[in-house]
Amino acid sequence: MAGRAPIATKSSALIAMIADEDTITGFLLAGVGNVDLRRKTNYLIVDSKTTVKAIEDAFKDFTTKEDIAIVLISQYVANMIRFLVDSYNKPIPAILEIPSKDHPYDPSHDSVLSRVKYLFSAESVASDRR
Repeated sequence: MAGRAPIATKSSALIAMIADEDTITGFLLAGVGNVDLRRKTNYLIVDSKTTVKAIEDAFKDFTTKEDIAIVLISQYVANMIRFLVDSYNKPIPAILEIPSKDHPYDPSHDSVLSRVKYLFSAESVASDRR
C-alpha cells in the first residue's frame, strides 16, 4: 500500500452534485444537500442557461474541497467538460457519472469505466509476459 495517497478520516463527508434539476431534487429529498456558513451549496443545477464556465468552476470547486468525498455528475454534463473529467486523477473525491431522466447512460463515454478497461487490459498484457 506504499505510494497511495492517504485518505482523510473525518466523521462525515459530503456528496457534491452537478446535474439537472430533477436529479438534484431527488438527492436533496434523500438528504444529500448541504449549505455552508457562506451560503454555498454542494450542488449545481444545470439547465439551458448554465454556461460551460459555470460548470467548469463548480467541478473545480467541488474537486478541491476537503469535505467532499464523491462528486456525482450527470453524464451529459460531464460530456460538456470532458477534458476536465478525463484529466482528473485523484482518488478523493471520486467522480461518478450518472444518467439523467432525459439523457441515457452511455458506457463508452464513462471516464471511470474506460480507466478500468485500460487497467484490466494492461494487467492482462503484463500477465502474458510472465
